[in-house]
Amino acid sequence: MRRSKIPGFLTRLMNIKNKPKILSDILPSRGSVFSVIPQRVNLSFEKERKKLPILEFIKAGVVLAIAFVLILGKTAAPTSETLAATAASEAERAALEAQLKDLESQIGVYQQQVSAYQKQGSSLKGEIAKLNAKIAQANLEIKASENRLKQLNIQMEDNQVKIVQIEGNIDIQKKNLSEILRSIYQNGQINVVSVFLKSQNFSDFFNNVNNLTSLQDNLRITINQIADLKTNLEDQQDLLSMAKSDAQTLRVYKEQQKEETDKTKETKNQLLEITKGQESKYQDLLKKTKEDAAEIRSRIFQLLGGGEMSFGDAYKLAKMAGDATGVRPAFILAILDRESALGQNVGRCTYKTAPMNAKQIKRPDGSYKSEVDYFLEITKALGFENSESVSVSCHNADGAYGGAMGPAQFMPSTWAGYAAQISAVTGKSAVSPWSNADAFVAAALYVKDAGAAKSERTAAAKYYCGGNWNRYVCTNVYAKKVLDQANSFEDDIATLNQ
Repeated sequence: MRRSKIPGFLTRLMNIKNKPKILSDILPSRGSVFSVIPQRVNLSFEKERKKLPILEFIKAGVVLAIAFVLILGKTAAPTSETLAATAASEAERAALEAQLKDLESQIGVYQQQVSAYQKQGSSLKGEIAKLNAKIAQANLEIKASENRLKQLNIQMEDNQVKIVQIEGNIDIQKKNLSEILRSIYQNGQINVVSVFLKSQNFSDFFNNVNNLTSLQDNLRITINQIADLKTNLEDQQDLLSMAKSDAQTLRVYKEQQKEETDKTKETKNQLLEITKGQESKYQDLLKKTKEDAAEIRSRIFQLLGGGEMSFGDAYKLAKMAGDATGVRPAFILAILDRESALGQNVGRCTYKTAPMNAKQIKRPDGSYKSEVDYFLEITKALGFENSESVSVSCHNADGAYGGAMGPAQFMPSTWAGYAAQISAVTGKSAVSPWSNADAFVAAALYVKDAGAAKSERTAAAKYYCGGNWNRYVCTNVYAKKVLDQANSFEDDIATLNQ
């Protein structure tokens, strides 16, 4: 019976008007994107019954829902508890910021008083007033450090929450990715002829092909979303690591502030006890305790890179660099003084054990080069037979890469950028990060470019912290210690120049 229908089928196939509309014997494969497409081949020519495609609607809804998730990217929504905690932390953060701003304003007032007393002629009354202002300033700085530590604790908690959320979103996107890959694999088993036979007309055929293309687009989108999430995760982890490092630095600094405050109080009490409040006795004491130029010149000056030299020799180099750049010598000395950086571990690693950053950096000419590449070029140009024998800084406590070189502690790429300017000042064709003279000039050039003429505090913060210079520990710990040290060196230089 089926045979007698074959000729009729061929006749109707040749006749466009009588072409069958539905063919249903070839079923769509399960699990593919074409599972929602109506049956296309019906060799029995039985008339298809009209019925509501409820199952098809459900399947189509599921597919659309998955597509919506894949395209827009599903994210873990924060809970009401998380939102409430975030709002509370923001309010607390704002209150702490306001308190910190008020404390810094008061600290500035006392700093101005200390500076004014230092410019006045030495007298017992002036010295006592200066010590009182220092004690008041130090107490406020301790409160400011405690305030900032509270802010850092809030920041670290926020970072932890964000890290957990991002990790959850990455897991979701990985599941999305596996679903897309599974669909692409399943549809990859169907050739173009099969797709054509499943299509009622040409528009359906191209729609089905577009469905496969859409899956491939979703694959690209999902991969990009995962990459973005991982970048965001790394950023949050870096912020958390930085906050932990800043908190540790502040704790150490706060203890140092307490010790310095106690010493200042002790100095004040001893001064009052010795002089009995008499100006004449104070002047006699001042003459006995003041160091002469010979003692200052022979004092050991500790370089930031781990070396040392006499203060007299260090001042000569700082004056040479200062004359060439317009930066005051006392500030250059303070920048290169190891204690101004809280005694960081420097000059004890190789470029491999530091470790030095091997990530490729895009250069102005479009080529790529890593810090390791720059380092090897520098050591080769200077004639070092073994680059691993050259000491560089170890990584910081916050996990950052090491590799800073010499007294100025320049990274290789930074040194390469300043080499021509250093050479122009020193007159040397090949400048070395490990040369004291070259390092002093390099430091002076850097802080000049960092705006030392307008704000030495900002320049010092940029020198030690680079692009993250506006962190509290950079502007109110490192930079403050540099400026205090510079003022102390200024007194020594005045004695040398008498």
